Amino acid sequence: MKSNTPLRLALAAALVLLTAACNRDDADAAKNQAAPPPPEVAVIEARYGSAVLRRELPGRLEAYRTAQVRARVEGILEKRFFEEGSDVKEGQLLYRIEPRTYQRAFEAAKADVAAAKLLVDRYRPLVKINAISQQEFDSAEAAWKQAEAKLAQAALDLENTRVPAPISGRIGRSLVTEGALVGKGEPTHLATIEQIDPIYVNFTQPSAELLALREALRSGQWKEADRSNVEIVLDNGKTYPIPAKLLFEDVSVDPATGAVLMRALAKNPEHVLLPGMFVRVRLPQMQMDKVITVPQRAVQINPQGHFVMVVDANNTVAPRAIKVGGMSGTDWVVLEGLQEGEKVVVEGLLKVRAGAPVKPVPWQPKNTPAAAAPSTAAK
Repeated sequence: MKSNTPLRLALAAALVLLTAACNRDDADAAKNQAAPPPPEVAVIEARYGSAVLRRELPGRLEAYRTAQVRARVEGILEKRFFEEGSDVKEGQLLYRIEPRTYQRAFEAAKADVAAAKLLVDRYRPLVKINAISQQEFDSAEAAWKQAEAKLAQAALDLENTRVPAPISGRIGRSLVTEGALVGKGEPTHLATIEQIDPIYVNFTQPSAELLALREALRSGQWKEADRSNVEIVLDNGKTYPIPAKLLFEDVSVDPATGAVLMRALAKNPEHVLLPGMFVRVRLPQMQMDKVITVPQRAVQINPQGHFVMVVDANNTVAPRAIKVGGMSGTDWVVLEGLQEGEKVVVEGLLKVRAGAPVKPVPWQPKNTPAAAAPSTAAK
């Protein structure tokens, strides 16, 4: 029994060492499992640059020209010559009113003119030899002129039985059908034509904003931007590809809304824009130099205002309150809160929390229309 004692001691010592090693491995594994690698976030480095401050304003589209097609003579509508919702050309025949009554009146008026002219021709040599009085000749000549006037009216009435398009454009639905009596008492509204290429964009801006902008201009803080072209944002959030040209800014303020009316003109070759459609208008207002801009997706909002997540020198994330001055394209203009060289998180915001470490990588804008003009802060 004594000869086995050293063996037992050696086995016990080995078991203790093995248990300690296993415990160390388990502790290291638990430590590694409790500390995952920091999340990767895309960041930009804030840089000073120039920016154009734009303001999004509510707008509504209006046809460039609108014409009501009306019946100018009374009669039964005989035929319609267009498809509802189609494009029509100026002068194109749209409707025909039953012309037989006006054709007979025209023929009768033409016969009256011929008879009156024959009488004048017969009286002309007679008045020269005093066979008839000058008064009789003058009465016959006056009757001839009256007959010609009636003929002209009859010809116009006959012409008005054919109703043409007064302008080129897109015609809406027909408000009357074949067989209806039109033109009785007043010109009947038959249809409406709207010219929508080009098309007007009407929008408003609060007068208080205009006053603030003018004060900023006078102070020399900002410079006035080129406002000749404006962007149109559709209901689906997409930007209309053709910029509109600003036509005018009204000289008075609407007392009901306290806003100033503005109007732009947009080309509409594909008829994407329709009258009555609500849009958003991005109006360039001010040119700003030495200003920081950050992508829109980097800016968050809480009850205290706007803020961004900033990565410090130790790769730790912290929130930073900022003051924004408006949009420059797809970027926010930062007036206060950021310094040049600071790193701002653009992508991966859902993976970070204040005080946590992160792995910052440079932000690469995707090849989309929104990223076609990258922020000056990303330079």
